[in-house]
Amino acid sequence: MEISGHLLTVPEQRGTLVMFICNHCPYVKAAIDRLVRDTRELLDYGVSSVAIMPNDTVNYPEDSFENMQKFARDHDFHFPYLIDRTQEVAKAYGAVCTPDFFGYNADLHLQYRGRLDAGKTEPPPAGARRDLFEAMKQVAETGQRTRKNRSRAWAVRLNGKNSPRMNAHPRIAQGALCPFPLWEKEG
Repeated sequence: MEISGHLLTVPEQRGTLVMFICNHCPYVKAAIDRLVRDTRELLDYGVSSVAIMPNDTVNYPEDSFENMQKFARDHDFHFPYLIDRTQEVAKAYGAVCTPDFFGYNADLHLQYRGRLDAGKTEPPPAGARRDLFEAMKQVAETGQRTRKNRSRAWAVRLNGKNSPRMNAHPRIAQGALCPFPLWEKEG
């Protein structure tokens, strides 16, 4: 369920970006404005985005459902922000940190797993490559990405931020089908 309380429906798209984020992560806080900018611009290329918060809200009250609503409002989210109360979705994807990005083509085959950009808890250097944006733009235009769009991931590991039920999974291979679709494609 999305923070608005509505079920999620997604129109036909040329790509889908699934992002695991949370409200309290210093990396997410530092990058959120760039993330919102990039996902907004990706809409012009037919790439839809969804964010999922996988943390245990009992141990991390800053990530509560109410705080998710405020965080989304404060940062003008134009994409759904979902809560994964059981962490089953994060486990199915193999999400191990926040932020963690999974970029899929129109056929829901994984094409990008990497970082937003070279910034960490500070903005990236002037003129730095927008790794996620460039990769997903290429996915939307061609259905796949090239090796030059690989990037090294950075983020806070979910270990200790999740309930004891959640274990870190290995990375999902490029081209793998979306392990836990958030919606059914019509037709």
